[in-house]
Parts: sequence; C-alpha cells; structure tokens
Amino acid sequence: MSSSTIPEKTTASERAFQLWSATPTPFLEDFSIDEESVERTVAHHIALGVDGMMLGGSCGEGPWVTIEDLALLVRYARKYDRQQLRIAVQVTDNSPSRMLRHSEMMAESGADAIVIAAPYFLMNSTAQRIFNVYRETIENSPIPVIYYDRGVNDRYRVDDEHLPELLSMENLIMVKDSSVDANRARIGQTIRKQRPELTLLSGDEFTLDNATASGFQGGFLGGAIFNALHAFDIFEAVSKGDMEKATEIQARMNELMLSIYGGPEITAWLTGLKYFLFRLGIFSTTQSHLEYPLSDEARASIDRLFDTEEREDLVERLLAVSKA
Repeated sequence: MSSSTIPEKTTASERAFQLWSATPTPFLEDFSIDEESVERTVAHHIALGVDGMMLGGSCGEGPWVTIEDLALLVRYARKYDRQQLRIAVQVTDNSPSRMLRHSEMMAESGADAIVIAAPYFLMNSTAQRIFNVYRETIENSPIPVIYYDRGVNDRYRVDDEHLPELLSMENLIMVKDSSVDANRARIGQTIRKQRPELTLLSGDEFTLDNATASGFQGGFLGGAIFNALHAFDIFEAVSKGDMEKATEIQARMNELMLSIYGGPEITAWLTGLKYFLFRLGIFSTTQSHLEYPLSDEARASIDRLFDTEEREDLVERLLAVSKA
C-alpha cells in the first residue's frame, strides 16, 4: 500500500477550495490518443490553475479504450505537465485483481492516484461483497485511491451502512461525490472530522455554489476544462460569504454548460464539449466512442459562443488561456 497522500500541486497558490478536472480524451481520426492535443490539454489546465486532472473517467471515455491506451494517455500527460498537476486515472473494473493490476500499470506510467467507481457488472452482489471489492482494491493499491460516488445511479454502489468504513480507510484520500444525496454528504462530513486529510469534492457542476457552501472542499467537474474560471469565481464568492453572487455566477455557468451540452435535455453531452474544445483550438478532432449526436442547432449554439460580436467574457478569457 502506498502513502496516503499525493504530491502537492504547484500550479496554483493555496486556496480555500480545490478544483479537479475530469477531462475528456482527445483522439485522432483512427481513435488513437492524440498526443499533440494532450499536450495542449495539459497546458490549458495548468494555465487555468486547476489542482488536478482525472484521466479515463466517463467523460474521458476510459471504459471504452484499451488499458494500454489509458496508460499511454497517463504517460503523455505526465510528460507534458512536468509535475505541475496531480494526475489521477480511473481503473474501475469488475474485480479487485483487475483493478489492482491496472493500478500498477498506471503507477508505472506516472499517475499519482487511481479513481474507482462502482463495478460495471458484479454477480452475488450483496452489500458486503460490493464493499469487499472496494476494500481489497483500496487496501492494496500501490498509489492512493479516489472514490467516485454516483449514488443511486450505480447499481453496485457502496451502501450507506458500509460508507463510513470505506471513507475511513487510510489509502482513500478523496471523494468525487456526484450522488447528490444529502445523507451520503453528511456521512462524508462526519468522517472528515475524524480524518481531516480526506478531501470531499462535489461532482455536480450544476450546484457547485450550494455544495461548497454546505461543506464540500471544492469541485471535481467534467466541465472544468471550460468552466473552471466560473468555478473559481464561485469559490471566491462563497469564501467571502456572498451567496447571492455565488448563485448568480452559478446561473451563468449553468447557461454556458447547457449551450455546450445541447440544451436542458443535454442531448450533445461530450460531443458538444469536444466540438467546443475543437473551436477553442485545444482538440484537433471531435472523435468520440460514445457518438452522442451534434445537431445543427447544438452546433450553432456553440458557434454563437465564438461570435466576435456576441462573444461572452468567459469565452474571451478561455481563448486567452488557451493561447497562453
């Protein structure tokens, strides 16, 4: 088992809140990893000032690429970040033996931590057996572990009864909480009083203002590659106790996300995001294994964000960051 901490970031000054990016993966037309776009993605995150990146999550399409390509993605990110970011990679699988083998590969490739979510498929899925899968992985991982909690959205989640024991494990250093479950949040805050080294980050980017005001130590966002600047503004407002301003910024952030994700129904999730990153000059293609449609309307919504006459200040700031 590894040390229960990961290296301190060096890209940003100490802040009251942390921000991690669950970043998408850039592919070439043949779906191989686009090294040049990875270099731009890493540089963009460093310029944004985020604390860390998670590679190979659902937004990063990790479950749909080979483990070898995932390890290559980590090596590319580590090559270009020059130890200026903390890098985690998702290795979720159906057994501890597979997750531990993958965690060894990611550690060898330069990852600082692994991320585990609920298994995709698990037979004899009693509450105790589900917990045992997590426990064995966390106890034996060669590098620290981050728990991605999707709550009721995951069939094989750790239940509320076993959650305190999970969060008390020494090698578990962070939670990306996308459960939107008040009881699970309370459990996390209770354990954190006993383990202040445990970091609890909200994975719900649409309610980041309320999450940070209620005790989360920041955000772990799939949209951080473009909404980080809004997130930092929310953190600042919450730190000053100005919830009215935090709520106002959150509303602008939500409007931007819906413009990119295909509207309230989020019909263009990931495809819209990759097209936005293509327009921003970070990705060279919009290739995605998940093949969400990008309608003419969704494309036009993103194109309007770059219209020189109507361009929002946020996009101007992002363009400046991407060219830094």
